[in-house]
Amino acid sequence: MTTARWLSLTILLSVSSWSSAAEYFVAPDGLDSSPGTKEAPFASIQHAETIAEPGDTVYLRGGTYRMQEADIARKWRIWAYVIHLRKSGQEGQPIRYFAYENERPVFDFSDVKPEGHRVHAFQVEGSWLHLRGIEVVGVQVTLSGHTQSICFASEGKHNVFEQLSMHDGHAIGIYAVRGSDCLYLNCDAYNNHDPVSQDGRGGNVDGFGCHPERGAKNNVFRGCRAWFNSDDGFDCISASEAVRFENCWAFWNGYSPEFEARADGNGFKAGGYGISPNPKAPPEIPRHVIQNCVAVGNKNSGFYANHHPGGCDWLNNTAYRNGANFNMLNRSTDFQRDVPGFGHVLKNNLAYGGRRAIVNVNLSECTLEANTFDNEIEVTNEDFVELQDNQQLTGARQPDGSLPEMTLLKPSPQSKLIDAGVDVGLPYSGKAPDIGAFEVPQ
Repeated sequence: MTTARWLSLTILLSVSSWSSAAEYFVAPDGLDSSPGTKEAPFASIQHAETIAEPGDTVYLRGGTYRMQEADIARKWRIWAYVIHLRKSGQEGQPIRYFAYENERPVFDFSDVKPEGHRVHAFQVEGSWLHLRGIEVVGVQVTLSGHTQSICFASEGKHNVFEQLSMHDGHAIGIYAVRGSDCLYLNCDAYNNHDPVSQDGRGGNVDGFGCHPERGAKNNVFRGCRAWFNSDDGFDCISASEAVRFENCWAFWNGYSPEFEARADGNGFKAGGYGISPNPKAPPEIPRHVIQNCVAVGNKNSGFYANHHPGGCDWLNNTAYRNGANFNMLNRSTDFQRDVPGFGHVLKNNLAYGGRRAIVNVNLSECTLEANTFDNEIEVTNEDFVELQDNQQLTGARQPDGSLPEMTLLKPSPQSKLIDAGVDVGLPYSGKAPDIGAFEVPQ
């Protein structure tokens, strides 16, 4: 079964057994001694997990859940798991943790500061789980050395993380290492910065980090946004399996909301294993896929190969006013030196604004076709509907959680970008695909 087909089936199955399943409720003013009904809800997700069985739904009522150190479910070595989801659902019968109807459950971890521990706000180890509509704020870092805290640590299989919002804390939004066959759908990570550890620049605080170990395959990020994270928007350094990024946006990473410079600031950091002479790398270097994604105003590179010792697929992406729009820097296969990028496939990509469209690329060892930086199309401001209103990037999501509709960076009706691309297997209208992340209906 293909990755796309499985992920679609995951969502379909997640709603297939609702009629026969139990429903439980959690609310900020609930009691764990209550029966967990809508009228008498539980107080905590942790207690609800002990009751829920495959196929059940735990509804989270709106309001603020002010987490305390007493709520920590488990301390293990240097980690403090505040909410620890270990129980699994089953294929076709996931356990669901959903925001109730149009309500907004906000979990505030500002008071959770366990001395000598890394904080994992949600440690998700169970499989066949579906989390939707949960907001996490204020996750803390208390250690001063090389460390990190995490909003959602993904370690299970066949899980769906949907419409999660992780912001205004010290922690990475989503961090996946052992999770496989997981879909990260329509999630936002923003305004995250660690001022405590190392030099206080927040060098470990990405919006989304996916670093799967061997065997942790088929992880997809779709419709996610990352902005004003102190390090990178999306990062898959040291990944042993391929990761897909589809229709995701990364903007203003590496900056504070006041545009003070912080850490690395790449939009999409796809691959790499560090720059030491002999980093730990898998026997087969994974080929990541980045398609229909947008990178705007990131401090460093919009799309970055990050010393990867092999190629990736970069298809129908849009980069605008990044430090470098596309940076294909690779590491030699013997890991001895950095070299211009090789093995990459770049098709239908748009780079506009800024001084550097593409850097560190070996043109003779990559496949480039129908990109604005390798064809004779002279792109101008008139090729776009809108270039000034960058605030459209942070607009409210649509009712189904999908990305907001915007005119920013979309080709104008007479744009030279329309029908100027090549077929890469993605849907398009007209005679040929458009160049960039946005297809103009015809």
